[in-house]
Amino acid sequence: MIEDENNSWINIADIMSALMMIFMFVSIAFMYQLQNEKELYRIKLNTALHNEFDIDLKNWKAEITEDNIFRFKSPFKIGSSKIPDNFSNILDDFSPRYIKLLTLPNFKDEIDEIRIEGHTSNGWKKVSSQEDNYLNNMNLSQKRANNVLSYLYKLDDENINSNQKWLEKYLRANGMAFSNLLYIDNKKTIQDANNSRRVEFRVITEEHTRKF
Repeated sequence: MIEDENNSWINIADIMSALMMIFMFVSIAFMYQLQNEKELYRIKLNTALHNEFDIDLKNWKAEITEDNIFRFKSPFKIGSSKIPDNFSNILDDFSPRYIKLLTLPNFKDEIDEIRIEGHTSNGWKKVSSQEDNYLNNMNLSQKRANNVLSYLYKLDDENINSNQKWLEKYLRANGMAFSNLLYIDNKKTIQDANNSRRVEFRVITEEHTRKF
């Protein structure tokens, strides 16, 4: 009787071990599938962005990164959060086309956030401490991001107007100060101050936050 009970426990332990192995392999397969889907989405969106905007990038002093960040290089005057006329003209052209592209069925459903980020260089004239330097730059970068979001949202355009409720849910403005500087050298020791003063449009997809 004791031997039968021991054999039963051994069989149950074997079954549990096998189930754990199956669960582990299923989890790995699921994660691999998600990664592939994320990469395919990134490639499709990157291709669509380049097809739509490559002709404008040079005139706009902009670039599209591999991870689908649309970057406007130094669009504001130093120390100012007021949108200059030349940048407002760019936003007039860019914003409706950008929103139209992102709201296409093959992109829209995967978007968790459209983030407008304001970035600054690491420096501020006539400050007495690093704390003031940081807070001044944070305040400036947040105002710039807010102003760009407000300008986009208020544009009188069919693509903007028809997607206002969607934009209210997914469009965000973030001041980044100098937390993500650009550098001249590969060792990241010399900041590229001019290009660090930038505005970026970043698409955050559901794969960043999906749980299983």
